[in-house]
Amino acid sequence: MTKHRWHEFYEKEVKIQLDYPSIPVTDFLKQAAEEYPDQEALYFFGRRMTYKVLIAEAYRFANALIDLGVSKGDRVALMLPSTPQYVICYYGVLFMGGIVVQTNPLYVEKELLHHLSDAAAHTIVCLDLVYPRVKKIRDQVALKQVIVTSIKDYLPFPKNWLYPIVQKKKGPYVVIDYQKEPVIPLKELISQASSKPVAVKLDPLEDVAVLQYTGGTTGTAKGVMLTHYNLVVNVLQCQAWMYKNEKGKESLLTVVPLFHVYGMTVCMNYSISMAGRLILIPKFEIDTLLKAIHSQKPTIFPGAPTMYIAIINHPDVTKYNISSINCCVSGSAALPIEVKQKFEQLTGGKLVEGYGLSEASPVTHVNPIWGKNVRGSIGIPYPDTECKVIDSTTEEEVELGQIGELIIRGPQVMKGYWNQPEVTATTLKDGWLYTGDMGTMNEEGYFFIVDRKKDVIIAGGFNIYPRDIEEVLYEHPCIQEAAVIGVPDDYRGETVKAFIVLKQGAEVTESELNEYCRERLAVYKVPHIYEFRSDLPKTMIGKVLRRELK
Repeated sequence: MTKHRWHEFYEKEVKIQLDYPSIPVTDFLKQAAEEYPDQEALYFFGRRMTYKVLIAEAYRFANALIDLGVSKGDRVALMLPSTPQYVICYYGVLFMGGIVVQTNPLYVEKELLHHLSDAAAHTIVCLDLVYPRVKKIRDQVALKQVIVTSIKDYLPFPKNWLYPIVQKKKGPYVVIDYQKEPVIPLKELISQASSKPVAVKLDPLEDVAVLQYTGGTTGTAKGVMLTHYNLVVNVLQCQAWMYKNEKGKESLLTVVPLFHVYGMTVCMNYSISMAGRLILIPKFEIDTLLKAIHSQKPTIFPGAPTMYIAIINHPDVTKYNISSINCCVSGSAALPIEVKQKFEQLTGGKLVEGYGLSEASPVTHVNPIWGKNVRGSIGIPYPDTECKVIDSTTEEEVELGQIGELIIRGPQVMKGYWNQPEVTATTLKDGWLYTGDMGTMNEEGYFFIVDRKKDVIIAGGFNIYPRDIEEVLYEHPCIQEAAVIGVPDDYRGETVKAFIVLKQGAEVTESELNEYCRERLAVYKVPHIYEFRSDLPKTMIGKVLRRELK
């Protein structure tokens, strides 16, 4: 591999080239179960599951699918939060050669209809709480079988008994009559199936493991085809980067949804490859999160900036012991420097910003965890990953420090988009993935994301990048969260609008913010409009939905 300027800043323990075996991603679970059968694999609100039990449950689900007529290459949708059922079903589908279709439990009927139709999925595993939505569109997508589970199915006693009472108090509680509804209860299905190992012949380089749908922030969702090899590669790159973590000794806190590509790779698959302990939290609630950190003592906490922001601003954070956390990689959105510094002070661990996208399994860049971090940077490329910043018009590489489109080439890059060869051809060219993100590279090879192409604000002929303004706003002592967009302006074409969420009990006026920004930003970047809100619209991973703000 060509030596690049960023390789000088690799920590000495990290190789610039790695060996990637041609294996299915399920081999990580097989190896962990063989070497650490009695090691705790999953922790879910007091329920503990060893690797020996986990792999047996996954094999049972694989055999059950085969008995139902599901074949190699068939698409099986999972519409589940981060629960033991998700992990079991994910690996079960892959063991029998199926393709997992990642489906967000929050999808409304229209989104669900698009995903299931596009993937031609004939089988879905869903939570009972979302079954009414599946039921409404079932006939339109020709689902042959709907498999249903409940959160309580994998809760320990007495929580499983109390769950219906608690759920009724919180909101809607769905009770399914399995005698009348044309659905299959997952718990019963698994209990009746064989646990014999399932071995389907696969070509890891070609066979698709997961259809990871893009969406949430960029319009019509496309099915990203990630092969077994793509996923194995990205996990091994994570292992190499987090070289201090020890196999069989780590506990990983999973608040990032597993149906999100970041949660799938950096939380679930990485933890299992390390024979780690996965602490599953299906919904981000700050008090639940802090209690879990205090009691379960995770050593690794991959997350999103909103999660770290919530922790450092919690009024009782000092009452919890969160010092077990050794390393965190933040993804999905820009990590404000103030958040990084405060979180590291509280935990004594390392919090670094990384970058990735569904089309790259997802991770491509991370700041060295125990090495040189650069303020505002997404870090340097992973081993075996090449990157360039190009002029979108000429496709020529730009000078150092100049803004252009980031393009990436590496073994973790997708096979293409499902049934969309034309879109694939415009996104993948000669092995290079055109990200649509605008960025720069400095002399040391550290990369900086400025913003997505479509989020650039053009005001009075100037290109304005929201992240530049948001970084300044995050430094204000009264601001908890901020998001910046361009809004139409008769004179400038567009003008800058800032949405502000204040810290609890804090007060600041629009004129005070205006003065603050004028001292720190070029005059054309200063917001002309401020809107104060109690919260910002976000995806489940914590990425701000700018299109909703617009």
